[in-house]
Amino acid sequence: MSMAPFLQVRGLSKTFTRGAPPVFCEVAFTLDRGEFVCIIGHSGCGKTTILNILAGLDAATSGEVVMDGREVAGPSLDRGVVFQGHALMPWLTVRGNIAFAVRSRWPDWTRDEVRAHVQKYVDLVRLTGNEDKRPAALSGGMKQRVGIARAFAIQPKMLLLDEPFGALDALTRGAIQDELVAICAETRQTVFMITHDVDEALLLADRILLMTNGPGARIAESLVNTLPRARTRHDIHHHPRYYQIRNHVLDFLVHRSKLLQQGIADVAANDSFAAATQEETP
Repeated sequence: MSMAPFLQVRGLSKTFTRGAPPVFCEVAFTLDRGEFVCIIGHSGCGKTTILNILAGLDAATSGEVVMDGREVAGPSLDRGVVFQGHALMPWLTVRGNIAFAVRSRWPDWTRDEVRAHVQKYVDLVRLTGNEDKRPAALSGGMKQRVGIARAFAIQPKMLLLDEPFGALDALTRGAIQDELVAICAETRQTVFMITHDVDEALLLADRILLMTNGPGARIAESLVNTLPRARTRHDIHHHPRYYQIRNHVLDFLVHRSKLLQQGIADVAANDSFAAATQEETP
């Protein structure tokens, strides 16, 4: 008897205004424990709303989300969220921002236990030596590292990332992507991430969900990333399948997403593409 997926999203639809068409409809997908899934689609297809529903910050018009056997009905520390804006408390230090979350998770811990736990995650995102700085004294990339450390520090069952690197310059973005790859490899964290960056998705994801245009958007394709898991930004583009997969995603975004939304193209994934890219991961 096979085990149920860690996360199950069933028949999710969202309408904001009565009488208006749904932003997305009948969205369904699963995540396995320890899987990193990216979702890609044009603005307006409802990606952030889906993430907010997974986080328990918004409610679907219809459908359900079940995580680890329990329906998601509101916010929970079992789900950590990192938004594009760092959302740090400006009056607290790096240590204080992370400690605030840790104390919420484990209110009975002593000060020394909290401090040791916080330091572990400060070190993990390479902010050692900056513990006593407030957000105003940090660069944009450092602020995002604090947000990531805070989300990981509560040891959530699932991490939700809403374009967390979108506002960063290319060099900083690349450095934090490398950190995220290393942290997820170490922790086996389950991650659901929104991105508009195809290269970022190919670097980070085990699987990429491709959404059609809204209104009435839906998941058109679940694309397994068959590139070997030991990926780096410097080497990934040398893999013989890299541009084949990349071009497939770009073709979807430029052409097929609109055609699918209009009902012109076939919703099914391209079988020849899947066969051509299929290869066992070491």
